[in-house]
Amino acid sequence: MKVLLTRPEGRNQSMVDALNERGIAHWVTPLLCVQAMPPIAASIPHPLANADMIICISANAVTFADDALTATDPQTQTWPQAQYFAVGHATWEALDKLGIVALEAPDDCQQTEGLLTLSPLQDIKNKQIIIIRGVGGREALAEQLVERGANVRYWEVYQRACPPLDGRHIALQWQHCGIDTIVITSGETLDNLINLVPKELFAWLRACHIIVPSHRVEAQARAFGITQVTNASAANNKAVLNALKL
Repeated sequence: MKVLLTRPEGRNQSMVDALNERGIAHWVTPLLCVQAMPPIAASIPHPLANADMIICISANAVTFADDALTATDPQTQTWPQAQYFAVGHATWEALDKLGIVALEAPDDCQQTEGLLTLSPLQDIKNKQIIIIRGVGGREALAEQLVERGANVRYWEVYQRACPPLDGRHIALQWQHCGIDTIVITSGETLDNLINLVPKELFAWLRACHIIVPSHRVEAQARAFGITQVTNASAANNKAVLNALKL
């Protein structure tokens, strides 16, 4: 087995360390990059103002939100008093490092559907809920919270893009170095992978074992004709290592 890791730049090291400990060969090619959104104008009320609950979709959401808060006024701008939620464990850890106590989705379903099972998110009529995310994320979470009576707004703190890569060149590199397992941690990353690999190398991609973080991304992969797919049910290292049977 030789594993391709595809998280954004700077987000693969813990998985590299875990694979090294187990003697598993790997290759790192970030297939997603994230960029901060422009700062909020001082004349506009801050998105976190009056929030009862704050939901962070990803570790990137925490990082870019914290950067934006610090840039606004490092002396006075802080995370507000509210009830915090994290979709996955990596997001929970990012909040914990900031001293923020948060609830996270259950270990067996670290995604939107799991988060929605938490008891504090059941009786939420008229609660002011802010979802911190990147541009263009899923709408399912907000839709469910609105159905439960909450007032939901987004604070979009970053945007995703595909790094500038020569698809044919990089796919040939992967093939020639023996990549047979690919770890995908988001639907956007899968889209970028599919768009990068040229048609003449798609048979190689279909022969690879693809690790995905959710049922949604699994369905997305199968729709592209990829059949060797394992749903890790989360994007954290433990879930991925379990999916790799490590």
